[in-house]
Amino acid sequence: MRAGLLSSVQDRGRFGWRHLGIVQSGALDALALELGNRLVGNAPTAAAIEITLGPARFRFTGATRVALTGGLFAAKLDDRPFSSGWSIPVPAGAVLSLPAASAGMRGYLCVSGGVAVPRVLGSRSTDLAAGFGGWQGRALRDGDALPLGAPAWAAGIHAPAFGVRLPENACGSCPQTAEAEPLTVRVMPGPEYGALPRATRRRWWTQTWRLSADSNRMGYRLTGAELDRGGQASLPSHAVVPGTIQVPPDGRPIILMNDAQTTGGYPRIGVVIAADLWRLAQLRLKAPVRFVPVTVAAAWAACWAERHYLRRIDAALRLAGLPGEPHDDSNG
Repeated sequence: MRAGLLSSVQDRGRFGWRHLGIVQSGALDALALELGNRLVGNAPTAAAIEITLGPARFRFTGATRVALTGGLFAAKLDDRPFSSGWSIPVPAGAVLSLPAASAGMRGYLCVSGGVAVPRVLGSRSTDLAAGFGGWQGRALRDGDALPLGAPAWAAGIHAPAFGVRLPENACGSCPQTAEAEPLTVRVMPGPEYGALPRATRRRWWTQTWRLSADSNRMGYRLTGAELDRGGQASLPSHAVVPGTIQVPPDGRPIILMNDAQTTGGYPRIGVVIAADLWRLAQLRLKAPVRFVPVTVAAAWAACWAERHYLRRIDAALRLAGLPGEPHDDSNG
């Protein structure tokens, strides 16, 4: 293995422990993880390898099946081209090479049977800050050898390669440079939004923001004109979740991501809707982004549209004689 810039084992995340201060972790682009797992016959919760930007390289000691989703990579399996959104059989000894992503920020390498590291608190995800879960509680390193689970779809290991249509507005449409058209992200106003000065609220929605170079899995810091908090000092600690948008004293908003803390004391001006978190996860550093307000009803509608896309994938797989309903993730 050549792990690249930052690769780690991630599943959907670690839920039910926030009251103890344990963060969610998990794939930042959860839609890509679910799609990739479907393409290799896994349960949607199976663990995969999250690859940040690339390049990376993986050698397979046994025959299996893999899918690549998320960012757009011009990958090769030995000398065969392998594109994002495809599921292909892999012979023993084959080498998968991923150059740097041409679009998007993160790719997901899903393998039939899943990455079979032990579950910790119900999840195989890596908590990089706390140092547990995943593979030895850390980011992957060159030379690591990961265990794989038994394929739930054993008959499909050697099935022909096939691909699916990537979700609408996938990372190929996300801005890749500072000069590109901004990504539009939907946000529900937060608890302290109404206490902001009117001019600040207007600036928040009308300004084009950029993703700061010091953004990471814990939080996305935005650059732009500073927001006036209107005299709101730090607040008593309150609950926060991935997608929460806080305004610290310097006026530069921070969008909390999967590895963020479970409580905070800064004003919460909004929450990115769940259906747009995966798109935000694929935004390149320094790329432009704008935010638009939506209602709870609109947020639910976006969530249902995402589920509908996955159901259509299931239906297409069944028509092709492939497993349309994911199996239970029972490894380990």
